[in-house]
Amino acid sequence: MGINNGLTKTQSAFLVLLRIFVGWHLLYEGIAKMVIPDWTSAGYMENSRWLFSGLFHSLAASEGALQVVDFLNVWGLILIGLALMLGLLTRYISIAGMALLSLYYIANPPFIGTDFGIPLEGHYLFINKTFVEIIALGVLAVFPSGLYFGIDRFIRVSSNTKRTTTADKQEKEQKDRNYLDENAVPDQLHRREILRYMAMVPIFGAFAWGAVRKYRWNSVNAVSGATIKVSDTMLKDLKGELPKGKILDKQVSRIFAGGNLIGGWSHSRDLIYVSSLFKAYNTERKVFETLALAEKAGINTINITHTQLALINKYKRIFGSNLQTMSQVHPEKDNIYEHVDKVIDMGIDLIQIQGNCCDWRVRDGEIDVLVKCLDYIKRQGYPAGLGAHSVQALMACDEAGMEPDFYMKTFHHDKYWSAHPVEKRIPFSVDGDRSEDHDEFHDNMFCLFPDETIEFMKKKKIPWIAFKVLAGGAIHPEEGFKFAFENGADFVCVGMFDYQVVDDVNIAVDTLSNLSGRQRTWHG
Repeated sequence: MGINNGLTKTQSAFLVLLRIFVGWHLLYEGIAKMVIPDWTSAGYMENSRWLFSGLFHSLAASEGALQVVDFLNVWGLILIGLALMLGLLTRYISIAGMALLSLYYIANPPFIGTDFGIPLEGHYLFINKTFVEIIALGVLAVFPSGLYFGIDRFIRVSSNTKRTTTADKQEKEQKDRNYLDENAVPDQLHRREILRYMAMVPIFGAFAWGAVRKYRWNSVNAVSGATIKVSDTMLKDLKGELPKGKILDKQVSRIFAGGNLIGGWSHSRDLIYVSSLFKAYNTERKVFETLALAEKAGINTINITHTQLALINKYKRIFGSNLQTMSQVHPEKDNIYEHVDKVIDMGIDLIQIQGNCCDWRVRDGEIDVLVKCLDYIKRQGYPAGLGAHSVQALMACDEAGMEPDFYMKTFHHDKYWSAHPVEKRIPFSVDGDRSEDHDEFHDNMFCLFPDETIEFMKKKKIPWIAFKVLAGGAIHPEEGFKFAFENGADFVCVGMFDYQVVDDVNIAVDTLSNLSGRQRTWHG
């Protein structure tokens, strides 16, 4: 009354191991998502760039739909993983697992230009571990591994026993006594086989022990796979919630992260080794830890160059992050729109014409390039910002009738040692040639005329983001933030290492709670 699938004991054993290991992985992924505070699949779906991306985006945007998706995601993984480990309804569960993993693959396939990979495993080409597990589940769907070692075998035996007639009983008992073929399903289980099923007890014991140990480790310092979790040890020192403002329809934290420390642009004057130190410290893993910590501290936006977008998108996908990205663009005289299209295709939230680009276009009499670029950004439906290092550039753009959605302007005081004298400051010299004369520009100032910047911004009724507020590390954050906010800035963009995040947020919270003498109305 049994069946035989023509597999040897070794073949059936490896098939069972495949089923248990795939089930182990899916079960752990589900439990990990369930216990991680505030886990959501929103970031994963928001980064979808292939089939049904519009559907994934709409699900991520709907709070109610997202809660349903997250619930089905977590419990789907748990139930499928548990059933596979137990060998319960293996064929149907394998098909369900294939369907679930196929949605993962479709949402973020490892195609050229769409895959952001996993930080410790690199990039894939078409075939990733999700696809491999889909195929593995396909194998489990066509081979009844649950009949070799699993609850499916008990179900089949129970079914066979009910069909057994009195006349067949003696023949079946003899068959069971001679039962040696692991590929056959007898009409009742031999005691030795029941004992073999007890091997699942230590397997589940090992899973439970390992899961608890891994969760405790993750809750302190782990960065790995789908359970990436950053250290919370510094977050206990937060003094309060970081206030937010608005740039059009975007909610933006009053301070947000800059990308210079990631890219290694230190502006360290004559300390020529500092840029290399930045790059050595800010490995991909460290960048991810820093961004995760920043988000937990209340920072929800980062300003970056387009070259850093792939890295940030990779972080967003792995962490399920909602971090907003602002990208700088550099319109060329003969190619105004390509750079804008590129960052839009990569999934940007806000766009700003970069500071030195604005300076140079005004300096070289090419304001029309800026006018066309800003108008194009707006027509694509994105908040369009105009950046500058020289306030004279913004004045010229204003006279030309340009109306950005926000300004991004360097802003800091000049009361620090390496600032060169006022009489030696020349408009548009930032990012120009560096002088060997200490009394001229030498990568030491980024807002050459702070008083003129204050007066210009007083008249503007759009958000102003101040950047380079610490003058490349020459000014303490307590001074820099206070100077920026009291003199009219609505937001501050500042580069931060991981160990500076909580301190900077606390300084911003204190500064914003104790402002005095601010004359400019808040915009945003």
